[in-house]
Formats: sequence, C-alpha cells, structure tokens
Amino acid sequence: MVKVITYGTYDLLHYGHIRLLERAKALGDYLIVGVTAENFDRARGKINVQQSLMERIDAVRATGLADEIIVEEYEGQKIDDIKRYNVDIFTVGSDWVGKFDYLNEYCKVVYLERTQGVSSSELRSEKREVRLGIVGESFLANKIIHESSFVNGLSISRIYTTDRFFLSESIASSDIITENYDDLLENCDAVYILSHPSEHFSLIKKALINKKHVLCESPIAINIKDWQTLSKIAEEEQCVLMDGIKTAYSLAYYHLILLVKSGRIGDIVSIDATCTSMEDLNKRKSEKLDTAWNSLCSWGPIALLPVFQLLGTEYKHKFMTSRLMDGREDFDEFTNVSFVYEHAVANIKVGKAVKSEGELIISGTKGYIYVPAPWWKTDYFELRFENPADNKRYFYQLEGEGLRYELVSFLKSIENRKSFSYIEQSISCAVIKLIEDFYNKKELMLI
Repeated sequence: MVKVITYGTYDLLHYGHIRLLERAKALGDYLIVGVTAENFDRARGKINVQQSLMERIDAVRATGLADEIIVEEYEGQKIDDIKRYNVDIFTVGSDWVGKFDYLNEYCKVVYLERTQGVSSSELRSEKREVRLGIVGESFLANKIIHESSFVNGLSISRIYTTDRFFLSESIASSDIITENYDDLLENCDAVYILSHPSEHFSLIKKALINKKHVLCESPIAINIKDWQTLSKIAEEEQCVLMDGIKTAYSLAYYHLILLVKSGRIGDIVSIDATCTSMEDLNKRKSEKLDTAWNSLCSWGPIALLPVFQLLGTEYKHKFMTSRLMDGREDFDEFTNVSFVYEHAVANIKVGKAVKSEGELIISGTKGYIYVPAPWWKTDYFELRFENPADNKRYFYQLEGEGLRYELVSFLKSIENRKSFSYIEQSISCAVIKLIEDFYNKKELMLI
C-alpha cells in the first residue's frame, strides 16, 4: 500500500482544493489529509481564516477523498507524521516548490500544479470590502492603518480627528482626513473609536444609529447605564459593538490563558498585573479631557483582563486606592485595585505618573507563570515550578501586538453577524463598573 500525505488550511473549500486532493489521491492507495489548526495558522501569519477547524475538517471529509484526517498543530509535525504513518509520498501545491525538499530524506516529495484562477484568498477578497473609519486623537491610529493592510477585505476610508499631531506625516497630509464626523459616517461601514472615554457614548450612539459597526478602544463607556443603552441600540440595529483590547489577541497571551485554564499550574490562588507608563502630566493640567486619558482608563482594561478572564467577574470584595493629580478629581496618576474571590486574590497597579515593573504573575497550587515587562505585548513567558528543572519557556511571534488579529475578529463578526470577540460582555461590563466606581469615588481611598 502506497501512503500519501498532504496538508492545507482548506478554508472556504473550493474546486481548486478538490482537484488538488483528487490528484494527491491518485498518487497512491491511501490519502492522509492534515488540516491546520487555528493556532498554527496564526503562528505562521495566516490570520484571515474564515471557518473554524471543525468546519474545515467536515468540508474535507465531505469530499470523500481523505482516507484519514489529522490536525496539524506545530512546526516540524510533518516529519513526525511521515514517520508515524509510514508515509511514502508527501505532496503539496506547486506554489510551495522547493519549500519541502528537506522531506526527501524521509519520503518522496511531489509538487502538484494548482488550479489556476481560484483560491481561498481570492474568494475572501471577492466579498464586499469593509470600509473602516478611525475616530479620535491617538498614536494608535498609525498602527491601525499599518495593521489593516494585513487584513483581507478591510480598508481605511476616513480618519476623523481635530488634531493631526498624533498622525504620521504621510497620513496627516492625506485626503482621507476629515474634521466632520458625519462625513466619516457617510463614507464607512464601520468605525474604530480612539477618542477620550468621555466622548465614547455620543460617538458610538451616533455610529450605531447610522447602522455602522463599532470597535471601540476599551472602555466602551464610563458608566453601566450608557453601556446598556449602547448594547441595546447595537442589538436593535443588528450592528457589532466590540471592545478593543489588543492584548487579548496577542498569540503569547492567548496561549498563556489556555495554559492556565488547562490546570498546568493547579488552582489559581493569586494574580498580580502591573501596567505603568511615565508621562509629563503637568502639561495636561490645562488641557481638555479629550486629549488626556487617566491611568485607570488607559491601563485598567488591560490589567483587569487576566484577572477577569481567569477568576471571573464575581469577586466578593474590592479595595481601590488612587493618587489624584492636583486639581483634577477625575484624573488618577496611580491606582491600585485589590480583589478578593472565594478562593483567590488579585491585585492590579496602573499609573501614568508612577513607574514600576510591568510584569504579570499568576500563582497556582502547582507552579506559577511569569511574564516579563511589558507583559501586555510580550512574545515570551515562563512556566515555573518548585524544581527549576521542570521550568519551561514559551516563545511566540509578536505581530502587531495583537492588533491585526483584533481587526480580523471584528471583520469576521461583521461578516457573520455574531461575535468573534475574545472579550466577553461580562468582562466589558465589569471593567466599566469599576471605572464608574472610581468616578463616583465609591469604595475608593485617596493617598
């Protein structure tokens, strides 16, 4: 029996895929098809996959061509699979000519001509392009524009801002800049809002009423009532309303969360997350709120993310301590929040006028996870145990700090009319509730 193996993503399975599988099948007596897992696709930069792993496996199975289907999950697996299944022929499309010659040491390598004029990328790009408008004053706008170029089916149509200082020179001088919000809404299908949190409610409400999908840099609102109102409008207008916390989409962070939930460090007992940055706040005293984010709004959603994702939002008690800027009751230079859960505790420190080690430590009954500064955009973390010989280090590619994957999730949510956000609504609500308590000075001690 001649065994043949081939691999692919098989997203939006089409005639070209089927022809390739037919020719692979004809090379031998038994065809093994490896379907790449989402995480492996992400690790190698393939971020616009539209279908889940199970949907893609089912599509391959439905062709009736595969005698066996396996999942490709890691670099180097092809050699392992060839040995494990006693494969005689490895085959793949001709666009990979030369790439897999090293496998000739283990079996025969055959490159098959692809069917011209059809590909999953072309099918994805044929969908109506979503025009994205960017709203607000933030250096992040430059990154969004750059990262959107990696996302098929998404283009930047307008930037609404009253201050071009935050934009790169080439962008600031482009014709997509507008100082009229209505002009932006008329020329986009969705908006990414970067403005000050105090402006989020009015900007989001107007966008949703105009049937525009919204991705908003967290927090979406600064009080629960506004958040509930916006959520209701989004549901009525059938629009996507999504939190923007790019850390949630970072490959290293995403894998870290899965690792902790798998029980590798036992039961979680403590989480400590620190996010700080130094900023000349003296010049902010005379400025409007629309240019200055306080510490809790700037860093709170990020620092709270691992706490709420791993321990949940139903804590028993919280204690909040802040140091305010002179003359600004709404602006914290530093805030510490401690949470008490049924069987665990958590502590976050955020600051824009205080510098500390921006690390994340998750302590468990078997071991702990250490993420060095700046943990919110890391490509590396460590799993540590009592016996150092058992420690393990994890490295992942850091591409766009998670922003491009956040944009992909937003686009998929728009196309499928269901949420692909990595941030649950309960977490959005809990973040906003804590920020509302700060503004209302509820359970807040000042230092």
